[in-house]
Parts: sequence; C-alpha cells; structure tokens
Amino acid sequence: MTSPQPLSDDDWPDAVADLREGFAGKLNVYRVMAHHPALLRAWAPLRQHIVRDTSLGLERSEVVILRTAFRFGSAYEWAHHVSRARALGFSDERIAALREMPDGEDGLIARAVDALVDERRLPPELNAALAEALGREAVFDLIATVGFYSVLGYILMSYDTPIDDRIAEEMAEAPL
Repeated sequence: MTSPQPLSDDDWPDAVADLREGFAGKLNVYRVMAHHPALLRAWAPLRQHIVRDTSLGLERSEVVILRTAFRFGSAYEWAHHVSRARALGFSDERIAALREMPDGEDGLIARAVDALVDERRLPPELNAALAEALGREAVFDLIATVGFYSVLGYILMSYDTPIDDRIAEEMAEAPL
C-alpha cells in the first residue's frame, strides 16, 4: 500500500467539502489529512486557536513553530514557516538563528521548545521565566503549539508530504 498523497479536488471527501475552500484545501498537509475526514474536521477548531487566535501573538508563535520544525526535522514545516516568518518581517538571520540558540526572548522560547521535545515538560524555572516574560496563557499556548506541530510533523514525515509548489519555489529562490 502506498503512502497517502494530497487529495485532489476531485477526490476530496464530501464529509469535509466545506473545509476545502478554506485552510484545508490550500496546503498539502491538510490535503493528506483529508484521507481521514473526521480527524480533519476535529482539527479545524484547534488549528484556528493555535494558528490565528494564540495568546503568543503571530511573531512568538512563528518562533515556536520554526524551532519545533527544526527539532523534528520537518522540512515541510520549516519551509512553510520560513515563508510565513519572512512575511511577518523576520530577517533570514533571525530565522537561521533558530537552528542554534538565539539570544533574548527567541532563545527563551527555543529553550522551552527544546525542553518540551527532550524532557516532555517545562522545568519549573523555565516555566516561571516564560510566565514572567509571556504571560501564563501564552505558556499554555506555547505548549499546545509544540504539540500541534509535532503531530503535523509526524503526519508530514510519515507520508513524505511534498512541500507546496509556491513555497518550494520560494525556497529554491531564497534557501534557508
């Protein structure tokens, strides 16, 4: 049996037809997830919170996602979020620094992602520092974002999901 590939519009399941014109039809990751319509349907409200309504704000969220993508080795998520970070005004130097250990708040966030990946928890001192710097709700959203993008990474890497054409072209023109 071959790995599920992104579904075409012709093969899109009726059970999630309403999601095709929104976020789900725009990206290969969700076109792969559409092989399981009930999961895609359940995923949508959490995605809305993690991606759009997060108390982290869009910039901090991108730092979390980029570090998570790097730590998981998810080329798809890395490429897509390099593009998104650039659109938010991140310099390529700031983005590249997330492969190492950046200074300042980006470093604090990177250490949190690393702790979640490596220790599966935030140590008390790091948790307190994050709450002081970001606020308690943002710490919850940071944890949830790492979990959310970990699951996406598992799906993407399990099924060798191809990077969407527009993003692949951008990365070919300006790799990072």
